[in-house]
Amino acid sequence: MTVSVRPIDSRDETIWRELFVAYGVFYETEFTEPQISTVWGWLMDPKHPTKAWVAEIDSAVVGFGHMRTHWDTFTGGPAWFLDDLYTSSVARGHGAGTHIINALRAHADANGGGTISWITADDNVTAQSVYDKLATRQTWVTYEMGR
Repeated sequence: MTVSVRPIDSRDETIWRELFVAYGVFYETEFTEPQISTVWGWLMDPKHPTKAWVAEIDSAVVGFGHMRTHWDTFTGGPAWFLDDLYTSSVARGHGAGTHIINALRAHADANGGGTISWITADDNVTAQSVYDKLATRQTWVTYEMGR
């Protein structure tokens, strides 16, 4: 199996929607149609800070990564946040997630550098086994305030 990664484009909408809903199911979250359409709109807007890449295995889209830029007050430069990374069950174990993260790193490097940060569920040990090979696990505690 050959894995390749490319920026998302409009022809990916149907499969991206399927994968995004599956991503929500994985995290026990049900996305509404307005939420899905809003995120898709962001990904198709070249001026929006959130960008996306898709992974393909043998020309079939099997995963995605969403990353946005922001400014880092600790460095006075750009930084990046990987909001979402998902690969279908058929793609797991074939390096699709690693390929996506490497493509995000290349994009960040080509656009000013900076750190890429992300979070994952504490029980997502499969993803953590990949992340531990690619990045440094931090000791920061994450807080979230709802509306």
